[in-house]
Amino acid sequence: MGFNCGIVGLPNVGKSTLFNALTETAAAEAANYPFCTIEPNTGRVAVPDPRLDELARLASSASIIPTQLEFVDIAGLVRGASKGEGLGNQFLANIREVDAIAHVLRCFEDTDITHVDGSVDPLRDADTVETELMLADIDSLERRMTALVKKTRGGDAEAKRDLALMEKLLPQLADGVPVRKAGGLTQDEEKRMPQLQLLTSKPVLYVCNVAETEAAGGNAHSGAVAAHADSEGAAHVVVSAAIEAEITQLDGDDKAMFLEELGLEEAGLARLIRAGYGLLDLLTFFTAGPKEARAWTVAAGATAPEAAGVIHTDFQRGFIRAETISFDDYVACGGESGARDAGKLRIEGADYKVSDGDVFHFRFNV
Repeated sequence: MGFNCGIVGLPNVGKSTLFNALTETAAAEAANYPFCTIEPNTGRVAVPDPRLDELARLASSASIIPTQLEFVDIAGLVRGASKGEGLGNQFLANIREVDAIAHVLRCFEDTDITHVDGSVDPLRDADTVETELMLADIDSLERRMTALVKKTRGGDAEAKRDLALMEKLLPQLADGVPVRKAGGLTQDEEKRMPQLQLLTSKPVLYVCNVAETEAAGGNAHSGAVAAHADSEGAAHVVVSAAIEAEITQLDGDDKAMFLEELGLEEAGLARLIRAGYGLLDLLTFFTAGPKEARAWTVAAGATAPEAAGVIHTDFQRGFIRAETISFDDYVACGGESGARDAGKLRIEGADYKVSDGDVFHFRFNV
């Protein structure tokens, strides 16, 4: 399972610069004019996880394979996008395909970089994008509800359930409540929600793009965004896209020195990834041996067979058991052999729920 996140925001907020830094490519052209990103650019980045290096050392692994995240750089949105203004239709279609939204907000002052609204105000910008997404969802629901009414008259039970759900969502959207914050839904309706593919149902991570000198402590703009995110239960991170772009040009020691000079313990990418994992409620599990040490991603609540299926569908289909060691036990015991001798290797069955950091060896028979 991967993490598919669309990088969105108004033009000239640093989306493409951040994307280029994340993927260490120049695939997305960063330019000082709207719509420089015409087609969505997709990049996959390795997830930095020091646990993987430690497992590889203990297992004497020949190679290290981290899990990956996928980021999509999407064209800048403007007011009226829900009605097709600018590249609105394309923007909405692209964002509908991602799992989560990384909403980049401009939190830096720079007279050389124009702002479409003439001034820097990240909360206003956030409201502009959110409003366009809600308007698009309202339009989508109204069109579908018309068709569903006809189906319910014919006795279609599934259409009746969908219509009831939409009738709960529509007035809340009209009152400015995004679908992800909608109330009064039953457990069954919560499960049916993803099928509607509504834009405001996607979890949001606010990315505050600040100046280089403010990367460590943020500023008043990023502080306002943090308060806004907390009020709606959303995640946020503070990064400097300019710094991230510089970091990609540096080697290990130079990178560490550069970060230390800026008062940063780690690059913004690491913080963004952790926030993204929390946003989608993802877990990392590992496999380790002489050939390779590898990290894998599953959703929280995944069972051992489902984790096995991430590696290969045959593993899930023929699942017998999972030989399991927690990461802490694996390290404390000096590897798999030591953990086995210490009684820290557990045999887990099909009902076992994966914990973050589990080291697995799956037994299966197809």
